Amino acid sequence: MRIDTLSPAEGANTPAKRLGRGIGSGLGKTSGKGHKGQWARSGGGVRPGFEGGQMPLARRIPKRGFHNKWATNYTIINLSQLENVPAGTVVDFGYVRLNGLCKEVKNSAGLKVLGTGELKVALTVKAAKFSATAKEAIEKAGGTAEQV
Repeated sequence: MRIDTLSPAEGANTPAKRLGRGIGSGLGKTSGKGHKGQWARSGGGVRPGFEGGQMPLARRIPKRGFHNKWATNYTIINLSQLENVPAGTVVDFGYVRLNGLCKEVKNSAGLKVLGTGELKVALTVKAAKFSATAKEAIEKAGGTAEQV
């Protein structure tokens, strides 16, 4: 391979449209803009979402719901997801992420353990929050629930 033999892939570069270069080019006279009107003018056209004066869709649809931007987002895991973890394991946020036991939560404030499912092995679970049933089930199985 030599530097003088390099060229872009086929179809990667398209030649520029040469507007207003005579009737034979197909893009002469009005330069592909048609005759008169808003779209033919310099700087013409309408903003995105404009529907010709009709009430735009974004304003016709009612507003619903509320998103609390100060809410605390936890990565949630159930006890049923910890059933196959070997006894004596320390389960924390890092362990859960590494073993793919949860979906990734952006800006997560840590791990929250919920009590759905049964736990039969003794585990040390370190999390930011526990539900009452989860804490009870972990301790009943002989493990410990540590709040981080």
